[in-house]
Amino acid sequence: MDDLRLGLLLNAVSPAVGGVLVRGEKGTAKSTMVRALAGLLPSIATVAGCRFACDPAAPDPQCPDGPHAGAVTAERPAHLVELPVGVAEDRVVGSLDLERALAEGVQAYEPGLLAKAHRGVLYIDEVNLLQDHLVDLLLDAAAMGRSYVEREGVSVRHAARFLLVGTMNPEEGELRPQLLDRFGLTVEIAATRDADERAEVVRRRLAYDADPAGFAARWAERERELAERITAARELLPDVELSDPALRQITAVCAAFEVDGLRADIVMARTAVALAAWAGRTTVLEEDVRKAAQLALPHRRRRNPFDAPGLDEEQLEETLAEHRAPEGPEGPEDDGPGGGGDGGGGGAPDPGDPGDLGDLGDADPPAGEAGSDGPPAPPQQRPGGSRESAPVAADQPYRTRLFKVDGTGRGAQGRRSPAETEAGHTVRARRPRGRLARLHLSATLRAAAPHQLARGRSGRALVLRRDDLREQVRRGRESNLVLFVVDASGSMAARQRMTAVKGAVLSLLMDAYQRRDKIGLVTFRGAGAELALPPTSSVEVGAARLEQLPTGGRTPLEAGLLRAHEVLRVERLRDPDRRPLLVVVTDGRATGGRDALPRARRAAGLLAAQGVAAVVLDCESGPVRLGLARELAAHLNGEAVSLDELRAEGVASLVREARTTTTTRKAA
Repeated sequence: MDDLRLGLLLNAVSPAVGGVLVRGEKGTAKSTMVRALAGLLPSIATVAGCRFACDPAAPDPQCPDGPHAGAVTAERPAHLVELPVGVAEDRVVGSLDLERALAEGVQAYEPGLLAKAHRGVLYIDEVNLLQDHLVDLLLDAAAMGRSYVEREGVSVRHAARFLLVGTMNPEEGELRPQLLDRFGLTVEIAATRDADERAEVVRRRLAYDADPAGFAARWAERERELAERITAARELLPDVELSDPALRQITAVCAAFEVDGLRADIVMARTAVALAAWAGRTTVLEEDVRKAAQLALPHRRRRNPFDAPGLDEEQLEETLAEHRAPEGPEGPEDDGPGGGGDGGGGGAPDPGDPGDLGDLGDADPPAGEAGSDGPPAPPQQRPGGSRESAPVAADQPYRTRLFKVDGTGRGAQGRRSPAETEAGHTVRARRPRGRLARLHLSATLRAAAPHQLARGRSGRALVLRRDDLREQVRRGRESNLVLFVVDASGSMAARQRMTAVKGAVLSLLMDAYQRRDKIGLVTFRGAGAELALPPTSSVEVGAARLEQLPTGGRTPLEAGLLRAHEVLRVERLRDPDRRPLLVVVTDGRATGGRDALPRARRAAGLLAAQGVAAVVLDCESGPVRLGLARELAAHLNGEAVSLDELRAEGVASLVREARTTTTTRKAA
């Protein structure tokens, strides 16, 4: 939590740092910490009556409520604006005030949440679940400090400078690397494993529940001191000097870690300057550069969706040492955060003071949470007499063909199957189904126009009836539930073969990540089937479960299909709008009891009767092939694809060959 406090406070000192992304497991007080920050921010002076919180000392010349010459000044606390996960775009940026437009015939702009958050905090809980186009919009506004609204005949520009904070649980899905890069800092947090600290957390929570006002009063003085320190650091910030040696260290670290672009360099420089100001210094030291790297670089190190954010501390120290100035303006550099000198910070910090966070180190992650312990185990004898093979590594992932669900859905916005969505392009208008969500203005006007004389219209305002209203129908793409049913039986256990199969599934997982799908994993082998991963948005967890998947035993294909049927039935009740795509990875063989193959085909027919879109990844290899996987695909009313046909470049080459053959024939 120390790094989280420090990251939030640095952004309070210098909003130009670019915000904080807080990653952590559930129940770690991420939201509590962010909401507490708003009470520490200094109050702001605004133009009285301005809906955009213009500063009287420097009002926005493009403010829609301006000009503000000679305006009265009012003072109020900085706002904390929370952005709901299901928010619509017009609520974020604002839109045409339809009530005034239709009733009074005037064009008026209704501000959105970005206007309300100006000069305050914009907080997005579960930012990884927010629709991508909204995340792009928010991050663009945060980077430019201005919101641009061009919609429904409204053209508005207004200032939108805010401290952007997002929280997320990585188990529920990751942000794309391109979006991660737009957050200035990132912090990984986890609940403490120290029993005494956990007891203190519970003790304070119970004390707050018993007497909220009294609990707040106990800490009021400490919070006031912290708020004053933020104000002092803000005032000192313009005087902080970023020397050439410190700047060279920053750029050398970014180059050494091969981060894309120059945003990381700029964020590190701003963070190092803010750290110096927070410590009460006017010079950036090596310890500031080190801490800035630890906060600004981990999330920019991801090269593909399955890379975990992180930083090689040894490489960081080597790079800093290689580009260290022989003698800095403050004397020899100390050995690290919290080292020998006070750096002008005014003495050693008090560990009990939540305000003294300038020289905090990193907490080690809990042991045993990542990786496997020791080398793979040798094959083991199972109770049924079959042998189980240890997990094998997957081939490198590659770009796959696009598989989609036929028809038009209504699921959450994504990038896979055609659907009616909130943010696609408008294709037509229709009468509202229930509450009006998105007004189709021109269609509404056309519907109302022929009746104006009969309704006795006088003046500029239209006379509207409920039957005149039309809503937009937008067409885009949805995300789906991609349920993998993977054969882990002995017939798949050949190491080279399973390596290729895992590489194919990993490639499909990456495709699901890029298309914003939910994924689930059912495996079958031995005596039955297992739900290895319940449907989730965390594709990274799916990749980890796939990596650990052992093989061996019989092939209970029927059990795997029936388990998939049950999983899809439950998910249909939970989320009826999300359409499933079933991916069965098998060679089509079925063993275990009499009539194993006919029973498996009847189970496939059960899924087909439910209209489940299906793809069978045919893993059969060798010179003699039975074609059982393709027969299974026929019973599923789905498509069979071999491992070679799965690659997108393989499909492209087949198309090129077909075109070449056709051209040659025509020429002949």
